[in-house]
Amino acid sequence: MKKSSDAKQPSIVLRVDGMSCASCVGRVERGLSAVPGVSSAHVNLASGSAHIEGSASPDALIAAIEHSGYKAQRLVTTADTDSRAAQQTQEQQTLARATVIAGVLTLPVFALEMGAHFIPSLHHLINSSIGQQNNWLLQMLLTTLVLFGPGLRFFRIGIPALLRARPDMNSLVALGTSAAWGYSVVATLMPTLLPETSRYVYFEAAAVIVTLILLGRWLESRAKGRTSDAIRHLMALQPKVARVKRGANWVETPTQALLINDEIMVRPGERIPTDGEVIEGNSYVDESMLTGEPLPVNKVPGDALTGGSVNGAGSLILRANRIGADTVLAQIIQMVEAAQGSKLPIQALVDKVTAVFVPVVIGLSLLTFLSWWWLGPAPTLTLALVNAVAVLIIACPCAMGLATPTSIMVGTGRAAELGVLFRQGSALQSLRDTRVVALDKTGTITQGRPTLSDVVLADGFEHDQVLSLAAAVESRSEHPIGLAIVKAASDKGLSLPTIDNFEAMPGYGVLATVAGQQVAVGAQRLMQHLQIDISSLQAATEKLTASGKSVLFIAINYQVAAVIAVADTVKDGSIEAIKALKNLDLTVVMITGDGEATAQAIAREVGIKEVAANVLPDGKVARLKALQQAYGPVAFVGDGINDAPALAAADVGIAIGTGTDIAIEAADVVLMSGDLRTVVTAFEVSHHTLRNIKQNLFWAFAYNASLIPIAAGLLYPFYGILLSPIFAASAMALSSVFVITNALRLRHMQFVVPVRG
Repeated sequence: MKKSSDAKQPSIVLRVDGMSCASCVGRVERGLSAVPGVSSAHVNLASGSAHIEGSASPDALIAAIEHSGYKAQRLVTTADTDSRAAQQTQEQQTLARATVIAGVLTLPVFALEMGAHFIPSLHHLINSSIGQQNNWLLQMLLTTLVLFGPGLRFFRIGIPALLRARPDMNSLVALGTSAAWGYSVVATLMPTLLPETSRYVYFEAAAVIVTLILLGRWLESRAKGRTSDAIRHLMALQPKVARVKRGANWVETPTQALLINDEIMVRPGERIPTDGEVIEGNSYVDESMLTGEPLPVNKVPGDALTGGSVNGAGSLILRANRIGADTVLAQIIQMVEAAQGSKLPIQALVDKVTAVFVPVVIGLSLLTFLSWWWLGPAPTLTLALVNAVAVLIIACPCAMGLATPTSIMVGTGRAAELGVLFRQGSALQSLRDTRVVALDKTGTITQGRPTLSDVVLADGFEHDQVLSLAAAVESRSEHPIGLAIVKAASDKGLSLPTIDNFEAMPGYGVLATVAGQQVAVGAQRLMQHLQIDISSLQAATEKLTASGKSVLFIAINYQVAAVIAVADTVKDGSIEAIKALKNLDLTVVMITGDGEATAQAIAREVGIKEVAANVLPDGKVARLKALQQAYGPVAFVGDGINDAPALAAADVGIAIGTGTDIAIEAADVVLMSGDLRTVVTAFEVSHHTLRNIKQNLFWAFAYNASLIPIAAGLLYPFYGILLSPIFAASAMALSSVFVITNALRLRHMQFVVPVRG
């Protein structure tokens, strides 16, 4: 059963700077959770953000984050495209500049030390020209510039965290590089303090480690930026300016300055700047980027417009009725960001491990140092230092912290591009565990409105003539079935003749004089009342009734002219979607308040075997509980107000976005279009994302589990192999880049049911 805590609490989103690994995330979350009034706090390493629910003030939350050793600021608006993109660009530029500076300073250090080892002639040249002592002094100077220039960020964050007994990745890097640098400084300036066999320098290790980790962070930052592409694409849908009527003039105004009831002109080819209603003009509007519907929609005065959609060849004037954070586009962005910032149940294991990981690594490093110092071969002190530093560097839990959030960000972002919005990120995992999908009928499987489906003519009558006469009579009626007949005539381009003497007979039908002919449209009881013989159409009537359709008769001049059927027809794609759900090993059930005959007819048409008919709104919840007991976790798909209890009661509630606001608010997943095939998309996004997360977690955990013992020197007694701190730094940096790159593959995930994008 789904959690009952669906009541919305005040939510605050903060940008957190300085986090670098999973332990940072845990530290910030613990600090936020300790603030009075916080009911929940979720920190996302990939996006560098914290989502907090509760009554705590932003100032108190920012203070808690700063006390934990990081910087924070409030994100006032989720649609501030320029500032957020600028922040990411600035971060990348800063890291790129630091990497280049560190690389330029490190290259001569590496050449002087490692070149001398590999090229004997270079070793002799250095000794004969500047001498070993000056060589070491030059390396010391350059390495010091690297550590306390570009590498100062590790010390500025890592040392305070270490002093607070809350070490993080920066602490590991600071400890490892300062140990190598400090040992080398002693060997250079005070060599007599060390045994003669241990007088070596490792300036190149300290400098290369800093450079490689900076390089890794720069690559990581670039890759993380791509995980937010979906958000940026959504934000870019809103134009920056709108043409607004001010007095008698049309003035270009920033979109953020729009007001309710502003009149806005939209020229051909322009994007709609905000939500509103057409008050003048006629044009086709492309809403595919928001709803997934591929065909442009004709908009006339009175029709609703959604901000971000694209105007066609006509010109429109709209009246704004929703602006800023209240627009559909802004709410979509908020939903996507909330899902990207959430945590899946699978993350609980990662949190437990990383909570103790860094302290354990420091302990293992110390144990490695002592073991080599006491038990290792000469030079014991040197080997102890090298292996201890390698353990510190190789074990940084960056990949662990990025494994889950990067996949969630890319997966939910890709889903949003396809018209599937995860309001609750946890639904990603819940969908994967679902065993049965319960579908509401009306508005979900079917169109949700009556449509003329059949016209069976009596001898001597023509289709278009009968339909135009019936539509003329029904044009005076407001009954949904009558509207379906009028729409069918309109779709065929039929002109409607004038009518006289219109009469409505409740429960029977309608009558009128049309172009001098007496026309009656109604149920069988109307024909009986008028004593009209319908026996010639009896067989067709029985067949249409058996299929669950509503049957009406048309009589012209007191002769039966046709029997017509009106039905809530199946949506395009419903049959394909249900077949695809079955192929995913899901049991598909239809739940409806309609009668048994209608329900079974629709079920046969779409291929559903298990049907629950005549179910009242409160009975849907009971039916879902029975399905949960019989099959396991249940997903329910619906669109109406009466579906809200079932959406909330299901393990995963999936709302059709063309439905009511109440249904959408009760759901975990929202489908922006009415196409049932997007339900299949939601399941496939869940399966792809969870598989991707497991791949990332396996890589992150296996990487640390396998390489820490090697870094500690486990292979040395058997093969004489030691892991250089330089290679440890390379492997650590590459592990994070690998995890993010693997997550980015979700941007190109393939689906069994074709989808837009």
